[in-house]
Order: sequence, then C-alpha cells, then structure tokens
Amino acid sequence: MSRQVTVAVNGKSVSVPAGSTAAVAVAAVGLSQFRTSVDGEPRGPLCGMGICFECRVTINGRAHRRSCQTVCTAGMEICTDGP
Repeated sequence: MSRQVTVAVNGKSVSVPAGSTAAVAVAAVGLSQFRTSVDGEPRGPLCGMGICFECRVTINGRAHRRSCQTVCTAGMEICTDGP
C-alpha cells in the first residue's frame, strides 16, 4: 500500500500519494485555476516542469512557489488565488 501525505489546499484537507507535487494536491481538490494573471485571466499548470511559472501558488506562507516542482510534505498549506 502506498504511503499518503495529508496537506491543506485553501483550507481543505486532501491526502495524496507520497512524492506527489503541490500541483497534484491542488488538482485533487478539483481546482484548475491556480492563480489569476495581471489581466484577470485564469492560470494553471502548462508545462509541468517548472519553466512556464503558470502554476505558482503560496506554500506555507511563501508566495510564487512553482506547484509543479514542490513535493508535498505532511501538513503543508497550499493557497491558490483562484476561486
């Protein structure tokens, strides 16, 4: 059985397989909009390898973290600026 890690996404608890990225956790709670562009356009993961910076979220109070490059740890708090 695979180990699970529990994190919070916008205050909602979610368990993901150990080794999953923050982007997986955000998607697991049903969100596709991770942030809003300066023009008000919804943004989410595009490249999945840290080049495009479209998947930025706030993790444990630190803004502009690339969710596709950040591995979840137990108790991590992830905040999007989407709905």
